[in-house]
Amino acid sequence: MFERFTKEARAAVVEAQQVARGTRSATIDTRHLLASLSSTAGPAADALRAAGLDPAEVGARARRAVTEGEPLDAGALAAVGVDLDEVRRRTDEVFGAGALDRAGARTTRRGKHVPFTDDAKKALELSLREAVRLKDKGIDGRHLLLGILRADCPGGRVLQAALHDAGTDVAALRTAAERSARTAA
Repeated sequence: MFERFTKEARAAVVEAQQVARGTRSATIDTRHLLASLSSTAGPAADALRAAGLDPAEVGARARRAVTEGEPLDAGALAAVGVDLDEVRRRTDEVFGAGALDRAGARTTRRGKHVPFTDDAKKALELSLREAVRLKDKGIDGRHLLLGILRADCPGGRVLQAALHDAGTDVAALRTAAERSARTAA
């Protein structure tokens, strides 16, 4: 499949690995791909702009989503008898302020291969399907963006939130990406 990736799409995948390393992530997920696509000039950034989004802001959102991670659910923990505030207080007391949050930070060694998560693999597979659907020979950033939109994934949720906050929706972004794909052909 990667032989069909354009130079721009390959660069986005390589950049996603750099984003993962920069955020100390042990894996590459769709948020890393979205941050990469948003920070690179090309068809994906053009489609984001055409749908009313600022690509730099989308990239910043994706990076924040990676570094903030999934918050602990105090309600769910309370349902099983765990007081999250008390756990945080005691952890901070013993290990220093913010220790619980630091413990959840994922790390990776520099230079080591960073694997793709299942959701990122699925989005890449869906980008191929998007290229086939649009009758395009290669897979570029627009197709990667459409793959993220189609997948039920963290990057897609970041993108949907950005679209909602901008007063637009997935359909508008899909249309913008498809239109730019037709004009590029």
